Amino acid sequence: MEAIHRIITTLNQQLSDYVLLFLLLGAGLWFSFKTRFVQVRFFKEGMKRFFSGFSGKKEKHEGGMSSFQALATAIAAQVGTGNIVGASGAILTGGPGAIFWMWIIAFLGMATIYAEAVLAQKTRVKSAKGDILGGPVYYIMAAFKGKAGKLLAGFFAAAGVIAMGFLGAMVQANSIAETIQSAFGVPPWAVGILLMLLCGLIVMGGTRRLAGVMETFVPVMAGIFLLGALAVLLMNITKLPTAIGLIFKYAFSPQAIIGGSFGAALKTALSQGAKRGLFSNEAGMGTTPHAHAQAMVDNPHQQGTVAIIGVFIDTFVVLTLNALVIITTLYTPGGPLAEGRIPEGISSTNLCQTAFSTAFGESFGPIFVAICLFFFAFSTILGWNLFGKINSCYLFGDKSIVLYQILALSFVFLGSISGSGLVWDLLDLFNQLIVLPNVLALFALTGFVSMILKTYGK
Repeated sequence: MEAIHRIITTLNQQLSDYVLLFLLLGAGLWFSFKTRFVQVRFFKEGMKRFFSGFSGKKEKHEGGMSSFQALATAIAAQVGTGNIVGASGAILTGGPGAIFWMWIIAFLGMATIYAEAVLAQKTRVKSAKGDILGGPVYYIMAAFKGKAGKLLAGFFAAAGVIAMGFLGAMVQANSIAETIQSAFGVPPWAVGILLMLLCGLIVMGGTRRLAGVMETFVPVMAGIFLLGALAVLLMNITKLPTAIGLIFKYAFSPQAIIGGSFGAALKTALSQGAKRGLFSNEAGMGTTPHAHAQAMVDNPHQQGTVAIIGVFIDTFVVLTLNALVIITTLYTPGGPLAEGRIPEGISSTNLCQTAFSTAFGESFGPIFVAICLFFFAFSTILGWNLFGKINSCYLFGDKSIVLYQILALSFVFLGSISGSGLVWDLLDLFNQLIVLPNVLALFALTGFVSMILKTYGK
């Protein structure tokens, strides 16, 4: 097992450092220029459509979701533990300047996710039961005809079921169980049973029930975290300008806090910001198109503009506020991590708790982070469960749904009572593998994306 773990770790490092970094970064640049920066030109339209979802009226759609419900489901998948642990890891390894590069990656990723959403809309199909089925497997088939298309789509679907439906649920449940045990002393097996029952109650109700939960759940979870983060920032308001300055300062002179030569430090800050950013907002990964395909809108362009807002909320709102809390409390002059001094026992998993504890106290700080992690991770389990189900239906048809849900819920419980580095690394591997056929299809269908934008983007 140790030998297998080393092989998986090496594969992950090679994929993330070379193949995926340049592939996803290249896709962001490519679609930004090909769409003439759709993320800027249609940002206002996307925000308008986003806020129209707060009308308070619960919309129902046969076999699909409203545009806001689809966005809420996508955000639920995007805003996971990666927004807390990912930002913490980027700052610890790459310094505060890594956040600047996460912003750049997110800005470019907005164009990529526009392409994913419009293609998912255009190529979606209806199942025999009348449910909407859409996502990368369907536009991969449109991009590559014949055996090549079937092979790539099958590869994506199989890896997607494992990554999103099984391993993803496992590691998110593990995060919930560990934080709740730490904050409240509840045993992991009890958390696992509760999670399994809650998830089962929602996912067994089908897409309509999931959509209804998401449109209520996501604003609540975001609101709790935003209020807590803003409270910490208000308590440290005098340090906020310094914290923002540190992000820009160490983006271009990171050796002052990371150490080493200028070139090596800059590479570390940039690569950490890029890698963590890409896998935080999920633009180009092929996960959120499953949700955007569900939206019942007049044309694909409309949901494409809404998808742009999902990346904005994930990175420029949630992740940025978390980063500013960490930097203002720990990295500003006089803080415990100022000038790169990292005390023993500090890691990416507890850095956020440490930051909130400086403002909320040793008792309430960990409790607040535990509550936020529960919301973030639980919503990700629900979103990824839907995405895994769509890929299972592609591979085996509607008859596979019951067996898929039983297995997926079993992995929720297993993740709660056990967790290992191997499981996390396996998830990273499968997440990276699904990127390959997804981005290849996006490049192949560039002309299609441009045509949709030209037709409807007026």
